This record gives sequence, structure tokens and C-alpha cells, in this order.
Amino acid sequence: MKYSIIPFFLFNILFLSSQDKWTYLIDDDLSNWEIKEGNAEFIIDDGIITGTSILKSPSTYLGTKINYKDFILEFEVNVSSGLNSGVQFRSLKSDHLRNSVYGYQLELEADKPERNRLWSGGIYDQSRRSIFLYPLSVNPIARSAFKPDEWNFVRIEAIGNSIRTWINGIQCSNLIDDTSTEGFIALQIHSIGKQSLEGKTVKWKNIRIITNEINNNRYPVEDYAQEINNIDNFLTKKQKEDGWKFIFDGNTSNGWVSAKSDSFPSKGWKINNGILSVLSSNGKESENGGDIVTKDKYENFEFELDFKITKGANSGIKYFVDLDLNKGAGSAIGLEYQILDNKFHLDASKKFRVMELEGEKWELKKEDIKRNRGVASLYDLIEAEKFNHKSVSAGQWHRAKIISNNGHVEHWLDNEKVLEYNRFSQVFKALIQYSKYSKWENFGQLESGHILLQDHGDEVSFKNIKIREF
Repeated sequence: MKYSIIPFFLFNILFLSSQDKWTYLIDDDLSNWEIKEGNAEFIIDDGIITGTSILKSPSTYLGTKINYKDFILEFEVNVSSGLNSGVQFRSLKSDHLRNSVYGYQLELEADKPERNRLWSGGIYDQSRRSIFLYPLSVNPIARSAFKPDEWNFVRIEAIGNSIRTWINGIQCSNLIDDTSTEGFIALQIHSIGKQSLEGKTVKWKNIRIITNEINNNRYPVEDYAQEINNIDNFLTKKQKEDGWKFIFDGNTSNGWVSAKSDSFPSKGWKINNGILSVLSSNGKESENGGDIVTKDKYENFEFELDFKITKGANSGIKYFVDLDLNKGAGSAIGLEYQILDNKFHLDASKKFRVMELEGEKWELKKEDIKRNRGVASLYDLIEAEKFNHKSVSAGQWHRAKIISNNGHVEHWLDNEKVLEYNRFSQVFKALIQYSKYSKWENFGQLESGHILLQDHGDEVSFKNIKIREF
């Protein structure tokens, strides 16, 4: 893998010719800034803005009084260990939200080192989608860029639908997203829940912005910074070069048929405004429109779509589907990426019992939740990691990804890998033998198979359905 790190001493040298185009956002006072939300204190001294954490306050945001659209922003920041912070951009304020500030946030993490997440430089969608639009799980090189208790040089490029970030010369994110086009910039002091964190600080200095001739001042994109594209029904130049193609065109059912016939279902599914939806039939599995499958079969591939569930909904994405295994009632058979409302569907809370014979009586030894039926799990076989953490919200779009390459399979949810396995391994074959799939000969062993979207009787929507083959 080829990558480069821009030496720190070059940061200023690279743009000496355009020094006059930069505007510094720190004066002798904070007259160009205002508190947008929260009660933490910000002061300025000798060109350094210092925010101090306090208990019993929501996250506090010190924001610019004017909004910015396209820009390059640079600054230095020092975050005390134990704190979480960030910088909002293209952000807005709404009095109708519980947390009034919403928009893009550059993540700055110095808290909870035991979780080993290290996502500073990633992009979070604050109080809107409330998910990481760009987690550093897709860019491990960047996870070591940020240093707590030290000054870090940070750069944000927000130009059109392209958002890129750097920390200490390492590119952290490479996001394509068009949710916000303009808004204020704000410095965050995150809320705290421990007395031991009160009085700790986040400091900023040398905050400057450029809004003219910005395309001429962009940094090159590094190969290691994977691109994430959130634009509906759009492939970037990079995605096309990598072989991605849509297998749902957003307007027709071309490429898809019923799992039980050679035509697309006449009822139970609808296509509207680039979205493919399976309609509710009160939870009756495959009794309305039924499952749909791709006409083509796939062997080694990366498959991705966005899905949105309704409250309590159940559905799934099946792959390596063998249409000959079940010709009767019910769903077609294949490996299944579970789509589920973990919070409100019973499948996420089903319990199993382990009994042992004690003398002449059976005794209950263990009772636990069968977690391999939660969202993003390999249904009934392998539990998705972070089972409780990775619940999905009804009414909100989430991203599912399945990678299959020479037997190695990965499930991803919202750009985080949540499980992996080898479907040709002896361990996996043994797992099948002790599951409900044991009655299906060679289950999960097909060289190639169809991809299926499930009708489980609940309304679920899909969009941006695409694939690339290896």
C-alpha cells in the first residue's frame, strides 16, 4: 500500500505564496464568536482559546458568528487526556432539538483509552444522523495521528460535497456527502459525567481559514484514505475506477425477479424516487410479494446498500442463495445478513436455555439471549460484534456491506466491520451441523449464488444498491 505523510515543517511552507488569502479567526478577544449551546467557559489569552469542562452541562459549543460554505480550515489543538472534543463545521442550530447544535463534527478523542477506538480525525454527524459518517475503522493508518496532551495540527477541507481531514500531516477522512452545504464553525467542550474530569481543558490556537482559490490549495488525496460516498444514486470517479456498478437503477426492477418465479412480484414491492421498498403484510413472511433476487449470480464481491427499517421490522440480505433448496412456502435459502430492529423485535431478545441432568432432575444452568439474530449478524449462526452498541434506528438510513472473497466473508454496518468468518472452514461447517441449516446439504458452500432481499412481512426500504466483483 502506497502512502505518504506530509512532514510537519512543510505545513507552512506549502502555502507561503498564499499567506495573504488566509483569515485568522482569533483576535484579541472573542467578539467574533458566541456560545451556541452549553455552559462551559471559554477564555482567550495570548492568542490561545481555552475551554474548561464542567459537570452538569451539555456539550458546549463556541461558534463563529458568520457561516462558511466552501473553505479550508487549519488550527492547532491540545486536548487533555480523559476528554472528548471536536470541531463543528457547516453546522446549524435548532431550538427544536434536544441538543440544539447539529452538523458535521471533526472528532477529537482523548477519552476512554481502554476502548482503543482512536477515531480522532473522523467525521461524526452531530445531533442529526448521530452516527460516524467516516469512522477510522476504514483508515487504520490515521488512528495514531492524534496525540492527547500535545499540540496537534489539524486541517479540514470542505469543498462542494467533498470533505477531507488531516491531523499532523496524516489524512484521516475522505468523505463525499451533501447533507450540509453551509454553516458555522464551532469549538466543542464535550459534556462530562465524572468529577475527576471537571476543570480539564481543550486549547486552540492559530485558527485560520481560506475561502478563495481553495481548489488550488488542496492537499493531494492519499491512497490509504478510503473514500466513503453518501450521495444517492451516484458513483464517484474513484468508485467507477474500482469497478462499482449499481444493480438497482432507482427507477425499474431491471435485474431483479421473484425468488419463486421468473418475473418481478406484481404486489408487495414498490419503487419510488430511487428507493425500493418491501411493504408490510403484518409480519407474514413471504406471503405478500415474497423475496426478490438478482438475476445474476456472484462469487467474489463487495456488496453495499443503504436500508431503513420501520419500528419492529425484520428483513435480511441473503447471499449465495440456492433457489433450488426451497421451492415451497417461505423464504429462499442462503447465508443471511440480518436486518432487524434490535430494540423492538423479539428476535433480538429470544432466550435459550442450557439444561443439565442432576441425578434424576434436569437443572437450568444458563439462560441467555440468542444474540446471533441481531442486526448485521449472520442469522442464527454468528453474532455481530458490539451487539448492543450497533442497534439501528427506525426511520433512519443505515449502511450494510457484505464482502466475500475466496471464502472469507465480512459483515459491515455503518462502515464498521462487525463480523468475519470463512465459509469453507471446518469450524464453519461444524457450526452449520448444529444449526437449523443442517438439513440443507452443502449450505453456504456454493461457488456462486444470487443475492436476495427478504420479504419478512415488515416494511423496509433499500437504496444505493451496488456491487463490485473481484
